[in-house]
Amino acid sequence: MLGGGAAAGAFGSLLGLGGGILIVPLLTLGFGLPLREAVGVSLVSVIVTSSASSGVYLRRRVANLRLGMTLELFTAMGALAGGLIAFLLSEELLAGLFAALLLYAALTMLRSPTGSVDAGDDATAGSPRERSLSGPGYRVGGLGRGAAGGVGGGAVSALLGIGGGPVMVPVMHLLMGVPLRVAAATSNLMIGVTASASAVIYLLRGEIDPYVAGPTAIGVFLGATAGSRVAHRINIRILRVLFVAVLLYTAFQMIRRALGLAG
Repeated sequence: MLGGGAAAGAFGSLLGLGGGILIVPLLTLGFGLPLREAVGVSLVSVIVTSSASSGVYLRRRVANLRLGMTLELFTAMGALAGGLIAFLLSEELLAGLFAALLLYAALTMLRSPTGSVDAGDDATAGSPRERSLSGPGYRVGGLGRGAAGGVGGGAVSALLGIGGGPVMVPVMHLLMGVPLRVAAATSNLMIGVTASASAVIYLLRGEIDPYVAGPTAIGVFLGATAGSRVAHRINIRILRVLFVAVLLYTAFQMIRRALGLAG
């Protein structure tokens, strides 16, 4: 659990996904934990990932704090709603939803362009609010799409224990024009708050096992700390290809679980 948590934390920190997208399959497929309990532990780990890495990204001025806190209003609302309905769904359905999410994240990463999005020739384009959320070298657009994606990302976070990163990174990058590295760093700021909003519900329902959450969260903390410190040295194209391969393999295993084929 320490080793798996460290790997998941490093990946989550580098790509702003919170590690939950790997922790849930790790605990369910590797350690036989019930899916709903794995989701609760994953939410705790996502909070740790965010705490360990967001400070580094803020000090290096990579994360867009204003944009992250604006979108966080919507992801937190979605997370609360998702947490309330999570216990009404079967584990097979949750596994199927998780597999679909993994495939979605893999496809968006494959078709995502690299590099920064040009700020454009017209510096006055977009609403005043969107201009205030922009950063050096890029202009933020589609705030309405980002808000809608935030509600969906928060709900998915509560249902699957992922912190919303696999939804919010593509939303910010593909729909709002935020460079991938900035979107990943900003997502790291957001996922801790998003996960906290729904983790409370899992805690009150007794779905967080401290004997599993402890070692996993420690591993996640170590991995996220290391990942955030070396993120600027890693070629983003290599990182994307490696991550897509992991997502596709994990999606295959989760599909088998949803269909009752996993032993």
